This record gives sequence, structure tokens and C-alpha cells, in this order.
Amino acid sequence: MDKNYSIKSKKVHPLLKVWNAYPQSLSNTFKSITTPTTIEQIIGEIFSIGEFYFYSINIPESTLMFTNDHILKIHGLKKHPKYLKEIIDLIHPDDLDFVMEAERMTLEKMNEIGWEHQQNLKCSYCFRMRTGKGNYEMFHHQSLHIAKDEDGKLLQAVNIHTNIQHITTTNSQIVLVAGVGSRDDFHQMHYEKTEQKRLPENSLTKREIEILSLLALGNSAKEISDLLDLSYHTVTTHRKNIFQKTDCTKISELIKKALEWGLI
Repeated sequence: MDKNYSIKSKKVHPLLKVWNAYPQSLSNTFKSITTPTTIEQIIGEIFSIGEFYFYSINIPESTLMFTNDHILKIHGLKKHPKYLKEIIDLIHPDDLDFVMEAERMTLEKMNEIGWEHQQNLKCSYCFRMRTGKGNYEMFHHQSLHIAKDEDGKLLQAVNIHTNIQHITTTNSQIVLVAGVGSRDDFHQMHYEKTEQKRLPENSLTKREIEILSLLALGNSAKEISDLLDLSYHTVTTHRKNIFQKTDCTKISELIKKALEWGLI
């Protein structure tokens, strides 16, 4: 591991300062064997209700690869962006401080959990981005580190941006680090500069949050029972409890609150 390793880009962006402050996230000797091996597999396991696009970041140079065509329509672009800075320039200027702090918070949490689990931890949070309509709308951001070289240097991350303006215009400014694959981590972190919407006092259990996430992906109770190896009755009981605890009567309302509370 190179403790002095840092990354640069021809198109300088504000996240370079944050990432380079955590060299252990950019270069360590740990690898994961349970991370999905293709972008298609990753996208299939990612929450995305609404229009979305994905792209892969070449970390050492902050360039973009495998950018999904949907980015052109959603942001009104004439050509695919080549540098991460072009994506960051689409973020509302008032949200940039939060985005930088959110990245710092996720790296701090990964450091606390252990870099050996880096490739099995997904981070997510929300911010506003400029769209092809010329206005700013709320997007849900998800990111996963997926590839390292033989020396342990981080090579690639996948980001997914979903337009959730039709679900909520509220940014809870909650940062979530959750486990994928063999990990069941669930860590919510609140941005300190604003008042946050909090979960009700009788907050959800880890199992209920897991079922909520699968409901948000459009799975039925039967499909969830198969996925989690639980009885159908157990799943429907959990689902009933979730709706009661969140004071919801329909799935669209549940997803809206789950986003605002930083649960998914």
C-alpha cells in the first residue's frame, strides 16, 4: 500500500481534495471477491425508481467510462461527458458543500468499518442537479467502489443517479452507507448544518429496512419471501408493521418517506 498515493485530473474538481485526504481509500491491500463483476449486475441490485443513468469513474484520472445514454436526455447534453468535473458542474451550487461533506463522511465510515470491506459498501445521498428542462431537480446518488489493481490502488467506481423529483423535493441531507453482497451494514449520518427529518420513535428494525428496500425495488411479498428465505406470513407481517410505523397506506407514500428519512 502506498500511503502517499494521490490522484489528479486534467479537469480539477472539488472532490479531489476530499479523496486525497484519505489515501488509504485510494490504495490498500484489501480485495473483495463478492462484489458483482459487471456493471449490469450492479445496476440490477441498485435502487432506481424513476429515470436514471450510470457511469463508471476511472479514479486515478477522474475520467468517465461506460456512461449510460440516458444522461444525454436527462441533463440535456449533446455529448457524453468525459470528466467527472462535468458531472459535478451539473450539481446545484448550494448543494456542493453538502456533497463534499457527504463524501468525507462516507470515507470516515468506511475507515471505521475497515478497508477490507470497501468493495462491499454502497454510499447514497441526495442533491439537486440541472436537467434538460433548464431547472434543478432532486437526484438520488449511489456509489460503489468496484475495482483495484494488483498493488491495491483503487481503479474504478460506479455511480448511479436517479431523478426522484416526482417522489420528493425534500433533501433530508442524510448520508447512508449500507452493505452489499455479504455485508449487512446500515449506517445513517446526518449533515450537521441543517435540521434533519428523523425516523419516528418506534424506528424500523434491520429486517424491516431490508424488506422496505426490496418493496421499493418493486418486489412482491412472495418474491421477498423467496429472496430472504422467509415465510410469506413473516414477510406480510413485517410489511404491515412497516406501514404502521411509518404511518403510510400505500407503497408510493412509503418510498417518499424512506427517501426523506435516508433509508434507501
